[in-house]
Amino acid sequence: MHDIKSIRDNPQAFDAGLKRRGLAPLSASLLAIDEKRRAAILASEQAQARRNAASKEIGEAKKAKDDARASKLMAEVAELKTTMPELELAAKTADEELAKELAALPNLPLADVPEGADEHGNVQRHIYGKIRNYAFTPKPHDDLGGALGYMDFEAAAKLSGARFVVLKKGLARLERAIGQFMLDLHTNEHGYTEVNPPLLVRNDVMFGTGQLPKFEDDQFWAIKGELLVAPDERLKTERLGLIPTAEVSLTNLVRESIVDEKELPMRLTALTPCFRAEAGAAGRDTRGMIRQHQFTKVELVSITTPETSRDEHERMLSCAEQVLQKLDLHYRVMTLCSGDMGFSAQKTYDIEVWMPGQGEGGAFREISSCSVCGDFQARRMDARSRGPDGKPRFVHTLNGSGTAVGRALIAVMETYQQEDGSVAVPAVLQPYMGGLKSIERDK
Repeated sequence: MHDIKSIRDNPQAFDAGLKRRGLAPLSASLLAIDEKRRAAILASEQAQARRNAASKEIGEAKKAKDDARASKLMAEVAELKTTMPELELAAKTADEELAKELAALPNLPLADVPEGADEHGNVQRHIYGKIRNYAFTPKPHDDLGGALGYMDFEAAAKLSGARFVVLKKGLARLERAIGQFMLDLHTNEHGYTEVNPPLLVRNDVMFGTGQLPKFEDDQFWAIKGELLVAPDERLKTERLGLIPTAEVSLTNLVRESIVDEKELPMRLTALTPCFRAEAGAAGRDTRGMIRQHQFTKVELVSITTPETSRDEHERMLSCAEQVLQKLDLHYRVMTLCSGDMGFSAQKTYDIEVWMPGQGEGGAFREISSCSVCGDFQARRMDARSRGPDGKPRFVHTLNGSGTAVGRALIAVMETYQQEDGSVAVPAVLQPYMGGLKSIERDK
């Protein structure tokens, strides 16, 4: 959420930031709404003040036995009682109009974010490892999983439709092992606190991290307490959203609160199912497990002071990278350009892991995004901290995948596949697999 005072103080900088996001200048229209809002608030406050003053003057007039003046003042108060609700409504309407306009606008990119309109403007930051050479043509994960008999998309479609999967036996255990390994790494070595958060959240929680209002159609919603008002018509009395990422639950843990800055940075992690309708991604990555409606992810969230958020961003990236390094997976880190960042981000690093079975010759696919959001989400959540001076200020928030478990499973399967169709288990995961070194088809 943007601060209208900041826009008022420097409209040119605000419009320049919107331009980098591919949006037209909006400061003039926002400030016009703000001017209308402030005028309405002032008129309402002046009417209230005049009513209070006139009421006091009535008593004075009566005390002085000035009946004519008292009658005139009482008529004025009666008129104010009639007009004041209209003035209050006008102020409230203008305030809601401004809030609605501001809520729909994305965060502005930091100065060092590369310019660009889409993913073609992203810049490679660094690369880790090398492409493996195989004595055979690597297969995609869905072919491998199908041949093993442990990855079943048809059974999932019967249960839930497209973009779901049923994992069995060795692959189900491997996915669980990957998630546990990531959690242990982040909690034991990186200092994150493990949290088991709710998977269903309220509208204002979705709003706090930026899923609402812009991405309403990309969420799954659970309707609670439906009321039948006519045949085939239902009144939605309350709804809860299934989280698209644990970022939503974890970040909102500090909503509507003032934390002591001695508690910061607050580093949180969670391993949860995630749910995405992805209405805006129709037709993309329809094969295999690349883009699912339900998937598992380890999320990293940091709550920091404004002074430390940029350093925390670099630290978070390093924590996510270590997951892939310990799995010995080839990857690259991309700095996203201004036109390709997420709605709430000021700056984002994407980690893209090499998947040798993706297309002819393999391909890099995103497995983690690490973003610093500044105070953008904090304003939407009213999340603040109090420093040594005692004055509250908005915290800064960060989030990152640490990493997507399903995509890590795919990367491990495709990278560690053997010519006979089996999948070798990376050494770091073998303790989580009961010492199993290879996943093979049942004889």
